[in-house]
Amino acid sequence: MKKQNIWALTLFSLILVLSVYYITLPNEYEVISKDEASVSVNELEENKVIETLKIEKNENKTKKEKELHKVLTKEDATKEEKNNAYEELKALNVIKNKEEELELKIKDKFNLDNYVEINDEGIKVVLIKNEHNESMASEIMDFVQENFEEKKYITVKFEKE
Repeated sequence: MKKQNIWALTLFSLILVLSVYYITLPNEYEVISKDEASVSVNELEENKVIETLKIEKNENKTKKEKELHKVLTKEDATKEEKNNAYEELKALNVIKNKEEELELKIKDKFNLDNYVEINDEGIKVVLIKNEHNESMASEIMDFVQENFEEKKYITVKFEKE
């Protein structure tokens, strides 16, 4: 097979996997009753900070993914550039999945709405809780660290409801 065919097949496979992933995501805009609507509005108001952080993170990641896709589809890009872009796309996907996994684990264990962001500097955790609790922050830092083999710089920030 030619290198171009391999690249095309690889890119097609990646697009197919990402398409299936997005298609299978749960629909967040389900029809709800009036009683549930009032509860949902209250929850949205309480989670404004979290939602804002998630939207900003998603916009940044989407922008980065588009840049990497441009490199992959560029005809004059070198093999090394395309390989680097592909590896970076895979890494972004792994980080995204790890962030979602940590958010769910923190929600399950501590029953707190939260936001997790993993970047080059470390891991940022934002919790929705009225009172700042140093022992809880320490416990969450330890809990997050347990999910990684290498030592991570973890910050925990409390936001009021």
